[in-house]
Amino acid sequence: MQVDAEPYHIVIAGGGSIGLALACALCDALGSGLRIAIVDRVAFGSATGPRDGRASAVSAGSQHLLAVLGVWPQLAQHAQPVTAVDITDSALDDVFRPVLVSYDNTVGGGEPATYIIENERLNAAILAGVSRRPSIVLIGGAAVADYAADQHGVTVVLADGRRLRSPLLIAADGRGSRLRAAAGIGVVGWAYQQVGIVVTVSHEKPHRARALQHFLPAGPFAILPLTGHRSCITWTEEEDVGRAIVALDDAGFLSEIERRFGHRLGRTELAGPRGLWPLEMHLARALVADRLVLVGDAAHLVHPIAGQGLNLGFRDVAALTEVVADAARLGLDIGSSIVLSRYERWRRTDAALSAAAFDGLNRLFSSDWTLLRTARSAGLGLVNRLPALKQFFVAEAAGLTGEVPKLLRGEPV
Repeated sequence: MQVDAEPYHIVIAGGGSIGLALACALCDALGSGLRIAIVDRVAFGSATGPRDGRASAVSAGSQHLLAVLGVWPQLAQHAQPVTAVDITDSALDDVFRPVLVSYDNTVGGGEPATYIIENERLNAAILAGVSRRPSIVLIGGAAVADYAADQHGVTVVLADGRRLRSPLLIAADGRGSRLRAAAGIGVVGWAYQQVGIVVTVSHEKPHRARALQHFLPAGPFAILPLTGHRSCITWTEEEDVGRAIVALDDAGFLSEIERRFGHRLGRTELAGPRGLWPLEMHLARALVADRLVLVGDAAHLVHPIAGQGLNLGFRDVAALTEVVADAARLGLDIGSSIVLSRYERWRRTDAALSAAAFDGLNRLFSSDWTLLRTARSAGLGLVNRLPALKQFFVAEAAGLTGEVPKLLRGEPV
């Protein structure tokens, strides 16, 4: 081991929700004697920069994981269960938007399949969970500049010149992952000619824990219930139109929301900052390299049409924690290719199928071609008459189908 390198058992690059949750999960599974470093280019707990006005759909499986990590009690009062979902498919100026599919959004005898939580609250709660685990070391304001793997471990070089040494390096550094690029791992994907718009609104009438998905020609317009008489609008729009809408004054922006929102919840008002981001899809060509493993957006980035990007990342957390814990208990090298290949086999198919499904849904519903709209309406009507199929889709979105890792089942590793 290099004498100038700080020794750790695991180094995680990326201090977002996925990296933080993974550190908590690994610490709990492998014991308090484990030293984990989380490196992020932004100082932890920093209040600088624009507010994140987004909210996330947290699946039942992800909620189980957060509960096992002891994070959920801090979130529970701010988490809005979604107990029902309505879907429409219409043109923008249609006065009447009939509900084509309506379904019960619960699993296991009444457990909500989805909770909507504001990102800032989610990140703060997981960061607080990290602070309760003294064996996790936060290294903020220091980006990873490079890394080098060898037979015995990996040396991580930070931008300020510090060096860290570990058997395993985990890239949770987001869509533009520098570690993925440094490892020579390419991606398959493309940018959409769309942008995502997000804002929180308050409304006159209660939402009754129902989410609404309007499929409009430019893309989906989702109304996601938050606690109180509030909802988060997650809105896909053609790029030029979306940027022009976000640039409007408050009155003009609210008017565009109301054209799509409708009047089912009464008068609406802006209740949070608006945000905009480009939409793209990518899948990493490999999830592992020498002593390196990719998780979250570094591994896969999907269209937000189904709100599953965060949950795919938590599935990575659960699977990788189980793989590493099993290997450590057998006395194996946790950074070896034999160990990491199990994680890749476990997660690759799910990520690829999810990305393809969400891309296909976006392309299918982002069209105003009359024949296609007619076929869509017929298909949605058929789904609405098949309760077993609707329940399967709910269980799939809840992360409770297939080979479910222990954490997503609510079991410690």
